[in-house]
Amino acid sequence: MSATLIDVANPRTGQVDYRFEPVSGAGLDAMAARLRAGQRGWAARPVEERCQALTGWAAAIERHKDAIAAALEADTGRRRIAALEVDGVIASLRGWAAAAPGLLPAPRWVEGRSNPAIRHIAQDVPYALAGVISPWNFPLTLSLIDTIPALLAGCAVVVKPSEVTPRFVEPLNVAVAEAGLADVLAFAPGAGETGAQMIDRVDVVCFTGSVPTGKKVAVRAAGRLIPAFLELGGKDPLVILESADLDRAVTAALRGSVLSTGQACQSIERIYVARPLHDRFLARLVEAARAVRFNWPDINAGEIGPMIFARQAQIIASQLEDAVSKGATVLTGGVVERHDGGYWIAPTVLGNVTHDMSVITDETFGPVLPVMAFDTVEEAVRLANDTVYGLSAAVIAGTLEEAEAVARQLDAGAVTLNDAALTALFHEAEKQSFRHSGLGPSRMGAAGLLRFLRRKALIAQTGAPAPLAAFSEGG
Repeated sequence: MSATLIDVANPRTGQVDYRFEPVSGAGLDAMAARLRAGQRGWAARPVEERCQALTGWAAAIERHKDAIAAALEADTGRRRIAALEVDGVIASLRGWAAAAPGLLPAPRWVEGRSNPAIRHIAQDVPYALAGVISPWNFPLTLSLIDTIPALLAGCAVVVKPSEVTPRFVEPLNVAVAEAGLADVLAFAPGAGETGAQMIDRVDVVCFTGSVPTGKKVAVRAAGRLIPAFLELGGKDPLVILESADLDRAVTAALRGSVLSTGQACQSIERIYVARPLHDRFLARLVEAARAVRFNWPDINAGEIGPMIFARQAQIIASQLEDAVSKGATVLTGGVVERHDGGYWIAPTVLGNVTHDMSVITDETFGPVLPVMAFDTVEEAVRLANDTVYGLSAAVIAGTLEEAEAVARQLDAGAVTLNDAALTALFHEAEKQSFRHSGLGPSRMGAAGLLRFLRRKALIAQTGAPAPLAAFSEGG
């Protein structure tokens, strides 16, 4: 068997049950050349035709939904969310196709303000080849969240999916071929080296992943003077004010922290509670967390699945060990369990936490809920902002106005009011990452498409050109 094959472990069993050969070097060269050739005709088509093509792709994915969802299930160890990923992509394709014509109106000539004889008109030129490097936590969603608007803008796209979760690509490629998109969309499976080599062959790169890797992507892109759109890690705080409804706060905090086993960049990872509410909230949160079930041994039961990536389970175990050594109290969970070879972590509520613990300062990417009390709103804001991250945040209060007043003081690209982690469920609002959580325009809203276009200005003289004498020192 070829020594170049990459082994892939099943997150539910820990066993290697899939292997693939990475694309690199000459293979990437050929792929890039083919996509660039296809992009010229693709960009020349009216946006309405590109929308039709992507609507056809949605229909093709729908026809192959079962196969794609089954592959995602093997990739991630979860069934319901795998199916929801496929449904979400179908809806995204149709939603973007409906919106794109309105976002790309035909430009018109505009007369100059100081000299009406000089007119200008815009030409929006897509990047010829966009590169997408996606992570393992939502393999399908995050492979296509940038790909779809890039295609509609007129780009060709090459996607490097995570080597941890590559199985979904095979059935998805069937739908790509059926939709007639193989000339402008390709997947290049591989590990980090494939992603690095891909950056050397594209005109713009979109990366979703960790801060350390994102910095490497940015440096490599900067060396080529191409844009890097980065969606990186988070350490999202939830601030619960004294006026908050307790049931709402517990429900939102638990779901926002442990959905998808906490394997989402916008998961709630720090909870700050007004001191008069703290003890009651903590008791109720512990009760709710203890009721959460693994979807093991039956994948059709329970609320949370295994850790997709074994290394991440080890990181969480290290953070919990550090927290306990510094005085934190584990109120429920707190142990990395092994079942059928997979790694499982029950919702873990921590009390007595402080800001010198890695579970507060570093991204956790798991179902861990550290809880701290605060005495004033000013203290809550200071604690929430005490981080290098700025992806998103949440505030729960008795009124929307009270929550909004606090939200406006938080250094984060999106703040959920009276719920938690709504950016995982609602993709229409434009937002940008603050601090180390990312770089570049919003991937949500209209900017998610427009960032793949460069604006060219055509400037026309409709009168007589000015002679050199008009600029003579003698007047």
